[in-house]
Amino acid sequence: MKERVLITSALLYANGTVHFGHLAGAYLPADIYARFKRISGDDVLFVSGSDEYGIAITMSAEKEGRSPKEQVDHYHFENEKLFKKMNISFDHYSRTTNKDHDPIVQEFFLELLNKDLVEETTTKRLYSETDDKFLADRYVMGECPKCGFKEARGDECPKCGGNFEAEDLKNPVSKATKASLVLKETTHFFLRCDLFKERLHEWVSKKDWKPGVINFIKPYIDDLKPRAITRDMKWGVKLPLKGRDDKVLYVWFDAPIGYLTAVKEWGDLRGNKDALKTYFQDPDTKLVQFIGKDNIIFHSVIFPSMLMGQSKEYNLVDDLPANEFLNLEGKQFSKSNNWTIDLSSFLEKYNVDSLRYTLAANAPENSDSEFTWKDFQRRVNGDLVGKFANFVHRTLTFVYNKIDHKVPQPSEYDAEDDTFFDEMNLKIKQIAESFDTYGVRHGCTLIMELAALANAYFDHKKPWALMKNKETISQLNTTMYLSLMAVKALALVSYPVIPETAQKIWAMLNLEGSLENASWSEIKDLQLTPGALLNKPEILFDKIEDEVIEEELKKLSVGV
Repeated sequence: MKERVLITSALLYANGTVHFGHLAGAYLPADIYARFKRISGDDVLFVSGSDEYGIAITMSAEKEGRSPKEQVDHYHFENEKLFKKMNISFDHYSRTTNKDHDPIVQEFFLELLNKDLVEETTTKRLYSETDDKFLADRYVMGECPKCGFKEARGDECPKCGGNFEAEDLKNPVSKATKASLVLKETTHFFLRCDLFKERLHEWVSKKDWKPGVINFIKPYIDDLKPRAITRDMKWGVKLPLKGRDDKVLYVWFDAPIGYLTAVKEWGDLRGNKDALKTYFQDPDTKLVQFIGKDNIIFHSVIFPSMLMGQSKEYNLVDDLPANEFLNLEGKQFSKSNNWTIDLSSFLEKYNVDSLRYTLAANAPENSDSEFTWKDFQRRVNGDLVGKFANFVHRTLTFVYNKIDHKVPQPSEYDAEDDTFFDEMNLKIKQIAESFDTYGVRHGCTLIMELAALANAYFDHKKPWALMKNKETISQLNTTMYLSLMAVKALALVSYPVIPETAQKIWAMLNLEGSLENASWSEIKDLQLTPGALLNKPEILFDKIEDEVIEEELKKLSVGV
């Protein structure tokens, strides 16, 4: 049965370029799922965008000598280009500074305010006497109140993933000057998150999410308190109240509403005025949100509370594939410490599908994982070249050179042929199940198992020997027909992960159209037309030599 699904990836903060960790956590897994669902015939809308307000934007803009608007413009377009190079197949990539965003955010606020779910409170905030101003959370650092990490940020801890108010920090200091901060009274608006405890618990109890996610959010719901949703600054969505133009809505409040903005914009561009109703309000639409673990609370507690507080019946997230963090050579990625890899430079040197596969095969689904140059080399040389491309090339080259580059006419299958055919179809089924349940890592393992299975079948049948005897020509034709079926199967199952390579295989098989518009159910019968011509085979991946990896490691070690 055809399924309608809205897929979102966490909005990317527009104060820097997308990096490997972002891709591994929220964008590549979402893209693989979106590609699989589309080719499965489902109605898919895949959106994301740039998160462009907040203190971190003004901080980075000051540092880089730009205005906040210039800063977000720069990084929005840079990241849009990088996502395209990575073949992330967004249906729409929005931004929170677009004209449609502010009215939706302000409507959300007023709805909550009118239902007494927002209250104005005088409270104490961290204040810099040196600068004579209140400091928003991103200007603050200190000791995490939950795990004791000494360099926690003002709104979350990068070590334990805990979320809190900046005032909860122990020994808070200015991030810029390291000067001590004091608490001083100010007036702000607070979302009464505490009023949603019972409904949130009931809703979460019905979710079959990762145990780590459920175990993380349940205690947080127990401890819910009113949460500030305004800030004393100019850069942000203006508070829609007269005489309160000194305040803006806090970025964590406006950013998740960006998903609604993206859906509305996508619909408007296509003349579909009911897009929001269809994809964000119709209960028949499945909402799947891909995030990193640092965004769990916002997507599983805060944003659902905001939606619950609206008069319109918005869909709450159905599945929340929250991934862990990706590290680099045993340490956290850090641009400031030169412990990073520039994505743009990487893609100029290496095949994009080699990176997509490596990140997917090592996806941080249940625990932190890491990218290492040696592992990248191993996966390219061992998996992509040694197993996957090796089978595709040896099969297509043999048929092209020895069987007049035509699909042969098979004879009746023998027992080994039947076993191979059944095992091949079992792998296809297992891969589909993995992709449909967000198991990107396991799906990659199964793809390589299919390639290994096909290589073993080819080696066992020895087509080079079969062609020497006229009495075994029919066996040869059957062997190569089944091998071509395996090539077709590999194109199908690898398409969500390595789409450019899969399309090249499709073209070498001389099959019509694009895999993007193909049907999983139709392709998986694997039938080919005997006598159909094949195109000339080409190399899919190149080996990566040791000296190349050593040079990359040398660059990293000296921070180049």
